[in-house]
Amino acid sequence: MISFLLSPLGRVLGALVGAAFITGIPWLHGYQRGAASERQAILTRSVEVLRQRSATDEKVRNMDDAGLCAALGGSILPDGSCQ
Repeated sequence: MISFLLSPLGRVLGALVGAAFITGIPWLHGYQRGAASERQAILTRSVEVLRQRSATDEKVRNMDDAGLCAALGGSILPDGSCQ
């Protein structure tokens, strides 16, 4: 085994394995950081959407019938007016 590692072919294969290791670790680290960053962005956007939805739900909940009809464009009534 030692004689193979000391042979020219063994040295070349060892250098290839070492180069793959040296370039693979930073690539893997960068990939994981990018994935974590993307997960954080998605989570932030989800929280923002939930806050907007909560504000919209509160507005709709506090509307009376005429206000809700007007917000919907009055198209639910046959004559198109909200009274």
